[in-house]
Amino acid sequence: MECRMVTRRIRATSQAFFLLAALGVALGGVENPARAEPASLVHATLRGHTSDLTVAHFSPDGSRVATAANDRTVRIWDATTGAELLSIDGFSEGVWRVAFSPDGKLIATATRDGSAKLWNAETGAHVADFVGHQAMIEEIAFDATGSRIVTASHDKTAVVWDTKGAKIATLSAHDEWVTGATFSPDGKTILTSSSDNKARVFDAASGAVLLTLSGHASMIAMARFSPDGTRIVTASSDKSAKIWDAKTGALLLELTGPTRGVRCADFSPDGSRVAIGSADKMARVFDAKTGELLATMSGAHRRLISSVQFDKDGGKLVTAAHDNRAALWDVRSGTLIAALEGHEKAVEMAEFSPDGKKILTASLDGTAKIWNVPEKAP
Repeated sequence: MECRMVTRRIRATSQAFFLLAALGVALGGVENPARAEPASLVHATLRGHTSDLTVAHFSPDGSRVATAANDRTVRIWDATTGAELLSIDGFSEGVWRVAFSPDGKLIATATRDGSAKLWNAETGAHVADFVGHQAMIEEIAFDATGSRIVTASHDKTAVVWDTKGAKIATLSAHDEWVTGATFSPDGKTILTSSSDNKARVFDAASGAVLLTLSGHASMIAMARFSPDGTRIVTASSDKSAKIWDAKTGALLLELTGPTRGVRCADFSPDGSRVAIGSADKMARVFDAKTGELLATMSGAHRRLISSVQFDKDGGKLVTAAHDNRAALWDVRSGTLIAALEGHEKAVEMAEFSPDGKKILTASLDGTAKIWNVPEKAP
């Protein structure tokens, strides 16, 4: 599960950035070993976007990668060769989010102007428009069946849609912009987070508010269900994360320690641990039932951490940061396995491939990179 960082930033692309992009290699592909650093872990660099790249995701089977950028395009790549397979344009603003459907046949996109669209992931054909938001969309996600989509917007609402573009429900209880929205594992409820310092749980069919999670003293950057759907983690700029009961809304644990805001969080696949990343340049892993601090990942990053994610076995953690790098960690010991260096600008996110053998990073330098995952530190 990817953890997305939310900030109040407006990225005005500079002429200098366009110049850097123009000087880059125009084609993707597997890294040339002659150019790589000694013992480089880079498998492929995906080049082709001409502006800052905001997000990248593996397809559910790990065979492809989707990237979205402020150059108003979405691109699909072969995850093995790095070759560009498809480019989708026609957007009126920069593309902020992209998501594969669970079967990998569709991709949903969200842009800065508040529009969202659905596309055929193999042909690039337009499938549907999602019309109704009045401001930028912060997150877009499918349910587990691929039959519904939820969008979260700066217009203070989240909306549930079917894949034909019809609106199923509008979730409109927040007082400020909605920073994220996601379906519960069973698809019956939707979890939202907001800059109004609250998270809420809605009925996915009716849009009725079921729970309001209050207690944070500042904006909630993101919220996620545990893998079994029984608990919720919230990450806040008040320097804490909290774990809640997903049925009752009761506060179960408060995870403290960061000296600056918590930007992102992720449950381990078995739900036994929670990782958080913060602006103090560190990630921390806690016992999700007791709140005990199990490991602190520090020393690898020089700027705020933008995402954290466990691998499929829960034994490794990848962090991305605004110091132009990502890092791979051993969860049990908290030791650094590898520093993933090579991007020239902030790394917005990093995620494992479904099989855990690769890592995908997305950077404001306009590229995505696919990295090989070493088994242990050299």
